[in-house]
Amino acid sequence: MYHFCTITTADHLYKARALYDSVRAVRPDAYMHVLCLDAAPDAAAPEHMAYYTIADLALLPATATIMAKYSGSKDKVRWCLKPVFLQYLLRDKAEKVIYTDNDIYFYDDPAFLFVLLDDHNFLLTPHHYPHDPEKEQNWLEANFKVGLYNAGFVGVNRDAAASLQWWAACCIYRCEKNLLRGTFDDQKYLDLIPVMEESAYILRHRGCNVAEWNKAVIKRSDRNGRVILDDKYPLVFVHYNGTTVRAIEDGAEPVLKDSFDTYLQNLRRYKPDIKAGDLEDKPKMSDRLKYIIWELATRWGL
Repeated sequence: MYHFCTITTADHLYKARALYDSVRAVRPDAYMHVLCLDAAPDAAAPEHMAYYTIADLALLPATATIMAKYSGSKDKVRWCLKPVFLQYLLRDKAEKVIYTDNDIYFYDDPAFLFVLLDDHNFLLTPHHYPHDPEKEQNWLEANFKVGLYNAGFVGVNRDAAASLQWWAACCIYRCEKNLLRGTFDDQKYLDLIPVMEESAYILRHRGCNVAEWNKAVIKRSDRNGRVILDDKYPLVFVHYNGTTVRAIEDGAEPVLKDSFDTYLQNLRRYKPDIKAGDLEDKPKMSDRLKYIIWELATRWGL
């Protein structure tokens, strides 16, 4: 059995169901564990899926601390409970678990990821942000501000317990975007995992965690209706966060359009009125302002 997990709120449960469908389509012996933050779903979970609530994690000390500190923000609770939920599942449910955000969708067999977990305690996927020091250096610097690895995907086995406990403690310390302190929610802490965890593994498979943020670095191509990355790697899973969806809808990711249409069609099984625009991130004036400040500071040699 291949064990996956995700964390969701009730209003985004339809994404978790689509994620489950995608995993089962490419790996029929997969099992999905879903932590629901606000309430247990009214309907029973489908076969090979289990629902959990925060009460199920009550015996882990970090749970109460996280809830006491971050209960006013569902996002922070969701981010901080990732390592806690993984610890819980590894103790009683599985020897190896892959966590993904609920807006991920699979297109090819991920079994090789679990094979990697036979020899490696922790799997990470780089963002693959642009990193050219001679142009668009704001992207180069983003690697060090946002984090080298994307926290929307983590693979662990039972030997990662100490690293997961450390990650949870870091989230309790601070879960915030703070350039002064060098933190970015739960994500920036992952930069230290390959330093601390001798058995950590950085995924080089370019078909994993494909998203808008790596479109400038990872080439997409269509080969007879099949998406191939960097002329070598099959598309395994896409991270359909708001910026990825907006890029697809704006025509900046044409090769991913058919894949996205498949995803959207599946979402409509559980939320019939969902539209692509409902999933997009709208451009933020604050982000534009930050870029203008960065650009002016660069011109002034600051």
